[in-house]
Amino acid sequence: MSHEPQDALSRTALGVFRLNGQFLAVSEKLAEPAGLTAAWWQVLGAVLPEPLPVAGIARVMGITRQSVQRVADLLVREGLASYEPNPAHRRAKLLAPTEEGRAAVHRIDPGHAELAALLQRELGGPEAFEETVRVLERLSAALDGVERAGRDS
Repeated sequence: MSHEPQDALSRTALGVFRLNGQFLAVSEKLAEPAGLTAAWWQVLGAVLPEPLPVAGIARVMGITRQSVQRVADLLVREGLASYEPNPAHRRAKLLAPTEEGRAAVHRIDPGHAELAALLQRELGGPEAFEETVRVLERLSAALDGVERAGRDS
């Protein structure tokens, strides 16, 4: 097995791409009974703690503002979210979940909890699961640092 950084980067990227596909597939299955798609769940989940502008949701999730805007508009049309005035920016409205949107996300909770328990067992327990989370968060932070360094140079 090669320990060259370029090989490690390639294996990491391929692993993350595969994980992304796996998470999207399982998310679609979990969200479907609640009347949501994985993308709808993702955007609603981002605004459950507090309303956010579309650009803020995109930044937090690492996806394009345009994709979030399309999903946000659909959520509003379906009555799962609403646009609210943004005191910090007149034109960039805040997206907030409606009670119906919150209820839809909460209908996913039992399946979500079951998947979390299965993953924890498969990974070898709570400590191993937490370590997995820490490694992924470290990788994300490192990529943010590389991106910032690229912009600054």
